[in-house]
Amino acid sequence: MNKMLTIAATLLLAVFAQCHASEKKTIEIGPKIGEIAPEIMVVDENNKKQTIKSLSQENGMILVFFRSADWCPFCKRHLIELKASSAKLNKLGYGVAALSYDSTEILAQFSQEHQLPYPLLSDQNITTINAYKIRNKQYNQGDSNYGIPYPGIVIIDNQGKVVDKYFYQGYKQRVNFEMLAEKLAK
Repeated sequence: MNKMLTIAATLLLAVFAQCHASEKKTIEIGPKIGEIAPEIMVVDENNKKQTIKSLSQENGMILVFFRSADWCPFCKRHLIELKASSAKLNKLGYGVAALSYDSTEILAQFSQEHQLPYPLLSDQNITTINAYKIRNKQYNQGDSNYGIPYPGIVIIDNQGKVVDKYFYQGYKQRVNFEMLAEKLAK
């Protein structure tokens, strides 16, 4: 009997360790929660200048940072997942936009192809990416991927303050928008 309890306890510990090991680990980068978000200095896929104010709704906005809609398959999938959740996030009073260093042409093509209901923002000069302190520094100037941000999100309230953020080490881990909507609904 004791041997069976020991085996069961060992199995439970192994399952717990496996589940814990697969949890997404956030990294501490970007603006601090509670501070005013840096202004965004970008244009959307239609070359229209956008600001936090122009993109916010009643409760603020969710700003998604992604690597590229051109070459990153994880980003493409994540942007399409956001499409499925954007109406729910809008109903909760949040504007939604996604930002990368891609050109407006690349963003327009991806947006049209997938009929995205939210704007894609171009930060080719990486001014906003640098202001938010989320540029992936493993790429140096001159590298083809120079200027890509860590993928993640910043939630900005209607007063312009950062109220939450999620960034992950590694490009495969992303925010689950359905779970985010559930959290924001509480």
